[in-house]
Amino acid sequence: MVEMDKIVSLSKRRGFIFQSSEIYGGTGSCWDYGPLGVELKNNVKRVWWRDSVQNRADMVGLDSSILMHPRVWKASGHLDHFTDPMVDCRACKRRFRADKLDDDPWVHYCEATKGNKFIIPGGEACKHCGKKRTLCPACGKGELTEPRQFNLMFKTFMGPVEEEAAVTYLRPETAQGIFVNFDNVLQSMRMKLPFGIAQIGKSFRNEITPGNFTFRSREFEQMEIEFFVMPGTDEEWHQRWIDERFAWYARYGIRKENLRLREHEKDELAHYAKRTADIEYLFPMGWSELEGIANRTDFDLKQHAQFSGKALEYFDEETKQKIVPFVIEPSAGADRGTLAFLVDAYREEEVKGEKRVVLNFHAELAPIKIAVLPLLKKNSHIVETAHKLCAELRKRWHAVYDDTASIGRLYRRQDEVGTPFCITVDVQTVGDDKAAADEKVTIRDRDTMDQVRVPMSSLPAIMVKLMDAGWPDVFRDHGITKS
Repeated sequence: MVEMDKIVSLSKRRGFIFQSSEIYGGTGSCWDYGPLGVELKNNVKRVWWRDSVQNRADMVGLDSSILMHPRVWKASGHLDHFTDPMVDCRACKRRFRADKLDDDPWVHYCEATKGNKFIIPGGEACKHCGKKRTLCPACGKGELTEPRQFNLMFKTFMGPVEEEAAVTYLRPETAQGIFVNFDNVLQSMRMKLPFGIAQIGKSFRNEITPGNFTFRSREFEQMEIEFFVMPGTDEEWHQRWIDERFAWYARYGIRKENLRLREHEKDELAHYAKRTADIEYLFPMGWSELEGIANRTDFDLKQHAQFSGKALEYFDEETKQKIVPFVIEPSAGADRGTLAFLVDAYREEEVKGEKRVVLNFHAELAPIKIAVLPLLKKNSHIVETAHKLCAELRKRWHAVYDDTASIGRLYRRQDEVGTPFCITVDVQTVGDDKAAADEKVTIRDRDTMDQVRVPMSSLPAIMVKLMDAGWPDVFRDHGITKS
């Protein structure tokens, strides 16, 4: 598994992810997606939306407001239950989640070795003196305060006056925007059970100990579905969604050995959940949640009906009864998903005695689909042809032109950002005094580094096939030469 430091370094060097407000020293656990990062993240969201909403007859979309009525969060339980136990170090003033203190390495000044400083793995004792952590894990010297509950919602004020009546919150999840719009969607779209409402949007949590790059941050984006079903069919639908969502990640390139399902134990279930299963990914810091699929029962609709005084029910034509549907919630993080696809695509290998770094993105997710490269940047005819070809391809795919290095270095650069295909325009393409133009270009495959020469006139049709089927299926019986 690749170290997170390598992912962070590549992300900055190649324009995937930057520290927020970096020129001012940065803002903790807030991140800006660069030119390639925003393309990657948008592609993750695009394929999720297409597969979850546009390709299903039982799903519609929604984009609800970040700022909502404060009573929404009282009804949902967030004001009372959305807390973590927090402790402070009396010396360095750092804050930690009390229930996660032993998960991370801790600093220890060992008396058995005359006060030498050691970094001890989380949950382990010092090998020299046998002591376990009791002091601050960060500084190793300060005592910790007693745990107290800390609400994770960001509080703000609506309007020009900062007073209690104007208090509101930045939403900690997108789900509640769906629940409060249940009746609006039901009536306007004439939906019939079972049906779902999907949403992609920003959420905010004032995490005590955020970290691990973009895995846990205070501002993040969610891709959530609330799927409403008849009571009694919820367990079947829950399992169907678990199976479907698990398969989705492997479909877009994540290796199956890096994915697993983890059932929540009864004592860790959320107060609204009947059953929850997490899809976990083997991140550089270990197995961690990628997506949660919960059976939320009818808790949310009943709560909002009680607090708002508005009936949130479904009229069943067959039984002529009003019912409160049960809800299955697949909740994925766009940022965590993007990080997982980035980590899983990373490869290092040796080619002709040199290290080759490559991102093996699925073609649907790759930030750049095609790079058009001129073999000789001083040949105006080659450059002009390459620019025209790139402009034509850009009408359909995200294509770029690059002539800032030798062809070998250009290939390596595109490998490192995950571009599936490079197209090279050379002297043979445009012709010269010695030979007429053959009007063919060379396509190079990122993963195999194989090359094949094809007519420019056939290129759009060939690229469609390559994007859909991949290199082996398109050129299996074609005359291929190694780079």
